[in-house]
Amino acid sequence: MAGKIIIEEAKRNRVQILPIDSEHSAIFQSLLGQQREAIERLILTASGGPFLNLPLAMLPEVTVKDALDHPNWEMGKKITIDSASLMNKGLEVIEAHWLFDVPVERIAVQIHPQSVIHSMVEYRDGSVIAQMGIADMRVPISYALSFPQRLPLSLPRLDLFRKGGLTFMAPDLERYPCLRLAYQSIETGETLPAILNAANEISVNAFIDGTIRFTDIPILIRRVMEEHEVKSVHTVEDILKADHWARERANAILERGKVC
Repeated sequence: MAGKIIIEEAKRNRVQILPIDSEHSAIFQSLLGQQREAIERLILTASGGPFLNLPLAMLPEVTVKDALDHPNWEMGKKITIDSASLMNKGLEVIEAHWLFDVPVERIAVQIHPQSVIHSMVEYRDGSVIAQMGIADMRVPISYALSFPQRLPLSLPRLDLFRKGGLTFMAPDLERYPCLRLAYQSIETGETLPAILNAANEISVNAFIDGTIRFTDIPILIRRVMEEHEVKSVHTVEDILKADHWARERANAILERGKVC
């Protein structure tokens, strides 16, 4: 929502932001000791969620229970549903853009169902540096807390022999329209990412409450984005006003019962 403001404050105060999310921690670690001008692109990995292989025609009928059945991670309801829609990855693209000062067109998303590689950095010589590990948030959190040291964690170790093959694929934007909306929001910038985020929260809550279908989530978000008049961001108040407007607009659409 306020990446521009946060990064400006960090630069002004000469402080380093240490990422905790697993994908951004992976990128942070893959950038250590490297020249920033040598970065070709950032590659965020995504599990694809529980509906990766579900026929598209069946998506309108999925339940909240279906959406909460994540194959790799144990998370709260909201972020688990974001994972099913790939909105979580869209938000991470926005965050990566601000955290690492990389243009959004050089931030890619790849589906990696095994969740072993948590993200990668590709350099101009073709080298790709990745961070791997088990799917446990205690690893990136402990690294941020102890940086530049590493804490001795008594967690299961990654066993690549037992994991078997690692696979990757491009995300299908017909299956994951929320990802496209996230890219559109940060390409425009200013207040639009805050609108995306707020509309998504209202949409996910409506899905959890049984008010809308899973496939209505991106439809509602897109409607709110299209009706918003983008404004410049200078202060936190600008962000909060946009957030408030988006929530009211999304709720008004829901109250009329005409999401589509």
